[in-house]
Amino acid sequence: MPKKFAKKYVVEDRTDGVLRFYFRKRGQPKVRLPGVPGSDEFNAEYYRALNGVMEQKATSGPRLSKRGTLRWICEQYFGSAEYKRLDPRTRKVRRSILESCWAELTKPGSDRIFEDMPLPAFSPKSVRVLRDRKAETPEAANSRVKALRQVFAWAVQPTVELAATNPARDVPYFKPSGAGFHSWTIDEVEKFEARHPIGSKARLAFGLLFYLAQRRSDIVVFGKQHVKNGWLRFTQFKGRQKNPINLELPIPRELVEIIDGTECGELTYLINDLGRAFTANGFGNKMREWCDQAGLPECTSHGLRKARAARMADRGASSHQIMAITGHQTLKEVDRYTKAANQKRLAKSATAIMDAPDDFAPEA
Repeated sequence: MPKKFAKKYVVEDRTDGVLRFYFRKRGQPKVRLPGVPGSDEFNAEYYRALNGVMEQKATSGPRLSKRGTLRWICEQYFGSAEYKRLDPRTRKVRRSILESCWAELTKPGSDRIFEDMPLPAFSPKSVRVLRDRKAETPEAANSRVKALRQVFAWAVQPTVELAATNPARDVPYFKPSGAGFHSWTIDEVEKFEARHPIGSKARLAFGLLFYLAQRRSDIVVFGKQHVKNGWLRFTQFKGRQKNPINLELPIPRELVEIIDGTECGELTYLINDLGRAFTANGFGNKMREWCDQAGLPECTSHGLRKARAARMADRGASSHQIMAITGHQTLKEVDRYTKAANQKRLAKSATAIMDAPDDFAPEA
């Protein structure tokens, strides 16, 4: 709790472990007093506030972080090799998440923000506060926890030693709500194909997504240079710098027919209206447009990857066979895609067992 100081209208505050002095007088804005009582800068600001003179603070130039604070350690992380080796888009997203964290107020009504919080005061409880403020969007909440985990996992390394502990390590993620991306049904696939025939960019995009079961970040770079003797060879875009996954996939005959029947680019099969390769985000927006044209508002490009994995599971493919196509590295990841299909297949086999005649006839 703030307590009064010797000078009139001055209070000191140590709420988050940092000693600060404020001028508080009814009817006037609260003023932060610089330095320590008795110093020239303190006295000058105090008497300005006492006389009701509010000095306009200079706003030019970047704000410098204070050593040993949350913002400071994040900025040290931005300069690390671990951060620089991340994909550019991942770096941009992670930096944005961390900046949003340190810009948060430490508590409602406070004038202090997390960026100034000393590292010893930044506890698992602090991480929970930042997580819970995004509770209505679990993915965003989990992204905060993940980003902070990565910062402190780097900072506690013996070769770094900028933090004593990782306060985010034991803060749990929110469990995802719902089933994630909508998985296309057979009817939806047929509806899209009816609206976008072979020869259209939309049908080519569908074919690449569905038959190869890859992410849009991979689809937009595929071209004839990746194909040799009917096999597509590439390194998945996601995690290619940290944990590269190399795949070799046979090209299904249905996809060959679509590619042969469509005008493609020189270096990429898919090209935009300007004759250039799509960006991943640009392709996502275009796919959204094509799905809307087919009357499929719930369908997305990622939903086709999920549908293909489910279709393989429905036809009896093992989890390891599906992983060989999708590039997933753990069974848990594949199970999220194929849970419904596996349940249907197992229920069908169980029913067949129960409907089969007995191997022996009862005695008379």
